[in-house]
Amino acid sequence: MSSSALLGIGTRAMFANYAALQATGNNIANANTEGYSRQQVVLETAKGQFTGAGFFGKGVNVASVTRSYNSFLTTQASATKATAAGDAARAEQLKQVEAVFGTGKSGVGYSAGELLNAFVDVANQPADSSARQVVIARAKELADKFAAAGDQLQSIQTGITQDIRSSVDTVNSLAQQVGKLNEQIQALNGTGQPPNDLLDKRDNLISQISGYIGVTTIKADNGSIGVFVGGGQALVLGANANKLTTVADPYDPSKVQLGISVGSGLSSMIPQDALSDGSISGMLRFQNDDLVDARNLLGQMAAAISGAVNQQQSLGLDMGKPAGPGSPLYAVGAPRSLPAASNAGDAAFGVTLTDTTQVQASDYELQFDGTNYSLTRLSDNTAAVGSPFSAAQMAAGITVDGMTIQMTAGTSAAGDRTLLQPVADAAKDMRAVLSDPNGIAAASPVTATFTATNKGTATLASLAAVSTSLDRTLTANVSFTSDTGDYNWELLDSTGAQVSTGTGTWTAGSPIALNGFELKLNGVPKSGDTLSVAPTTSTEANNGNALAFVGIGTRNIVGGSTAANGSVTPGKTITDAYASALSDIGVRVQSAQTASSISDSAAAQAESARANKSGVNLDEEAAKLIQYQQSYQAAAKMLQVAQQVFDTLLQTAAG
Repeated sequence: MSSSALLGIGTRAMFANYAALQATGNNIANANTEGYSRQQVVLETAKGQFTGAGFFGKGVNVASVTRSYNSFLTTQASATKATAAGDAARAEQLKQVEAVFGTGKSGVGYSAGELLNAFVDVANQPADSSARQVVIARAKELADKFAAAGDQLQSIQTGITQDIRSSVDTVNSLAQQVGKLNEQIQALNGTGQPPNDLLDKRDNLISQISGYIGVTTIKADNGSIGVFVGGGQALVLGANANKLTTVADPYDPSKVQLGISVGSGLSSMIPQDALSDGSISGMLRFQNDDLVDARNLLGQMAAAISGAVNQQQSLGLDMGKPAGPGSPLYAVGAPRSLPAASNAGDAAFGVTLTDTTQVQASDYELQFDGTNYSLTRLSDNTAAVGSPFSAAQMAAGITVDGMTIQMTAGTSAAGDRTLLQPVADAAKDMRAVLSDPNGIAAASPVTATFTATNKGTATLASLAAVSTSLDRTLTANVSFTSDTGDYNWELLDSTGAQVSTGTGTWTAGSPIALNGFELKLNGVPKSGDTLSVAPTTSTEANNGNALAFVGIGTRNIVGGSTAANGSVTPGKTITDAYASALSDIGVRVQSAQTASSISDSAAAQAESARANKSGVNLDEEAAKLIQYQQSYQAAAKMLQVAQQVFDTLLQTAAG
């Protein structure tokens, strides 16, 4: 063995420890660098040299510089980050919707109550212009609140559209960078050594992408990673990066859906169900589900209160000269019929609200299979009563959930779809259309008169028209034939000629219903008592219809339903309906916040587990720094000793 062997061992030892010091220093320098994985030098024993006395070691070699990396932990951190981002995005948007449904005096429920309460003063003084003016003001306030709430929901939709487009642009930029890194890593794959910094940067970019849209990754033999979204759509494949796009909703151009452009450049839509988490997925879920439901809940209430008020207006008499039926107080946004962009046929469908008490807070999808039309209520994904319908039925018009649907033009092709929105725009476009206080129909079109010689205690409790079938020219005479409420009735025309007759039995608390009006009594009639219900001749002192307006607040005018067997499920009062809407939105917000909190905690734990494996511990690196420094110094001492041995040999040889 020559002294050169010792020099070689010392040199290798110095180089190895210097490399370890360099890696440790790099770790310390990048301790706070996002996505950096701790690096370490891999050392291996140099191949020994054989001599007659055995194998002598030749020191140490630097085999590689590797990074602390765990594929499972990295994938888990990326997946939980995507879930947390999706939940957080939905929760944030739902908070905006919650603000639209104000509580207390800021809510539409309060304003609806104020409107109906204003009719109390009109009922007390039907001819008082100031009381009537208050009704006009309250009607406008209610319409303005509905319209403002609808506009706010539309603004949220606009913001969502912009956020999705911005996020898509960011994802495309990140995907391009991943493709370029794949190209660089692939080029270095033949060196046999891992390009640690490039790998870290690529992992960090993929993690950023997962914050916007959930991804799956597959590593190729050449070192590149394929990034896939939407159930297998390639976002990055090798050095090539495809582009996410925003495509117009098949029905509603004001909404966007997610698509991907592959190869030819044509964009294909990615179904929402195929998206796995990420903020884009959360925003799309909010847009397609939560925002639609909120708009329909608001629209249902707007249609119900305006329908009930307008109907009651039509049943009374105003203070015009001459007096006539009241004109509508409100106009609301018309129902919409939106054919799918892919339809081959040109059929058009009209939607009309025929019974606002039965209208549901939902959109509907109409599909044609070539023979029949199926109608699905999208709020609960159930078939509408009577579905499917024949082409002849659609041409004649069908009535479902308080609306009439009719094919008005064109023909359908098999596979055609149409989205029907009966109340989506009802609130946004709601407005008060009556400005003349004298136009309020406070008077009942009929007036009751009790015979002065009646022996019973029966007096008038209320009298109001309840149906547009009321004939305002007829007079109804009622004669009680027993003390238990039996009576005969007759209807006379303006000449006194008898039009029709009949019998009935009055019971306490129940009305006498004739000719489209309802008469309620206080007290008890006796046999022989009579009363007359004749057309109203003076509207100034009549408050019958004003009292009916007040009663709207206690009627179930929102969201009733009729089953296939004809059974009717009553709806809610306007106050209860608004409280139910507040509860629905509140539950969604609370649920979303809880889900966001849980997923955020899971993401933090997964990231902590990844960081514990890959992150830099400064205390540990400081200890290694001292260790490698001492090893380096020992190696230097070895070189010094080797030099001295070599000098001694030279001196001995020279002597």
